Amino acid sequence: KLFFTDYGNAAKVERCDMDGMNRTWIVDSKIEQPTALALDLINKYVYWLDIYLESVEVADYQGRRRQTITKGRQIRHLCGLAVFENYLYTINSDNLNILRINRYNGTDVQALARLDNAKEIRVYQKRTQAAVRSHACEVDPYGMPGECSHICLLSSSYKARTCRCRTGFILGSDGRSCK
Repeated sequence: KLFFTDYGNAAKVERCDMDGMNRTWIVDSKIEQPTALALDLINKYVYWLDIYLESVEVADYQGRRRQTITKGRQIRHLCGLAVFENYLYTINSDNLNILRINRYNGTDVQALARLDNAKEIRVYQKRTQAAVRSHACEVDPYGMPGECSHICLLSSSYKARTCRCRTGFILGSDGRSCK
């Protein structure tokens, strides 16, 4: 799945399949300017920053069990968001500090370090990486991903795929080749 925010005409947190199909709203009320997302892949929660409402919130992948983690003026200066174990990690764009926030109650906020020009944050740790299993976009013996001549995108499951073409090309009638 692909998770994303939109704060155009109607702000929301959404998800869709990697090919853009099955677009689903997770949160579409009491939200104004969501600017960063982080996923708890194990427990299936999505966290987001709303810099207009000055809040950090969480909901499950269906938009249920929504909670506010923390609120306040300091939120408008946060950018980027990552989750690992019991904490959220973010960057204060005012002073470029990396902050650690307890994700269960919003307390225990600590500045960990300062990084010049930081705009985004990610946590890379072996336990947070999903095991790679056989999937529909694997490269075939001819070097083509999922038998697609240009781009292979996973669909509704790891067993299904959609082929797409690079800019300037159109998908052929076979659904795999680009012309």
